[in-house]
Amino acid sequence: MEDRRMVLVGYDGAELLDIACVTTSLTLANRLGARPAYGVSVATPGNRAIVCDSGLRLDGRRSLERLKGPLDTLIVSGGLGHEAAADNPRIVGHVRRLARESRRVASVCTGATVLAAAGLLNGKRATTHWWYAEQLAAAYPDVTVDPAPIYVRDGRVSTSAGVTSALDLTLAFIEEDHGAQLARAVARGLVTYLQRPGNQAQMSMFTATPAPTNNLVGRAVDHIAGHLAGDLTATTLAAQAGVGERHLTRLFVEHLGRTPGRYVRDARTEAAAHLLTSTSLSVASVAARCGFKTAETLRQAFVSRYGIPPSRYRATQGGPAT
Repeated sequence: MEDRRMVLVGYDGAELLDIACVTTSLTLANRLGARPAYGVSVATPGNRAIVCDSGLRLDGRRSLERLKGPLDTLIVSGGLGHEAAADNPRIVGHVRRLARESRRVASVCTGATVLAAAGLLNGKRATTHWWYAEQLAAAYPDVTVDPAPIYVRDGRVSTSAGVTSALDLTLAFIEEDHGAQLARAVARGLVTYLQRPGNQAQMSMFTATPAPTNNLVGRAVDHIAGHLAGDLTATTLAAQAGVGERHLTRLFVEHLGRTPGRYVRDARTEAAAHLLTSTSLSVASVAARCGFKTAETLRQAFVSRYGIPPSRYRATQGGPAT
């Protein structure tokens, strides 16, 4: 039984973690019984060692120019060198050639820039690291860039968001190739979640924006985080802060980009997501702990934010059964 040929394209300035997330996941799948196994290699220009953007050197295993298909999956890594790689006609040309000989094509992080330069994302929806989404959209108007999801699959072409989202995309490939049981085993071995839905936001609301520079908003946010099951209406929050409700709303929109009500709903939904994947509490109990009046209210919030109901979210994450 022939191995599935999985090739990662590296270049000077590639992000080592973009590469390692994929290679480590696939080789662990092999150790846990993937059959056919994954034949994993890193292809670099001229088969030369590359200097990653961390300064570490990585030896190539294949010459990008001499590599021939058929391949199972071609994956282009991202990194600070993505623009130079996208401007290199030899790299772009060989990525385009190999893509024609591959069952699947994918990118990690800013590797989407190289795929776009090769014309492989024209007319497709794609994602990349949120820092670079606007830049990608401006440079390649034929690509529909969505900065929110952790990965996007459009036909046989997949693009993943920043750095460790490569784990999520690789786990999705493993599940597609070998089933959910093996994908869960790999995730457990990596001590990571199995597996965030592709449409989950790249960033948690608690890390997506810097801490509020306004002290009043900062205190309100801290209070919300510590009292999710309590009364967190805008009226109550405003009274506690000693300001009018309209003034509090203006400050929240200015500093957090959302109203107090929307911020509370998002905070409660994320807290519920954590409980669903880390405890065996029933959905109703999770809803109550996070301040939702009913399980149905929680369900509506989940569908709005993640596109799936809480029960499905728990199942896809491999969380404790209720």
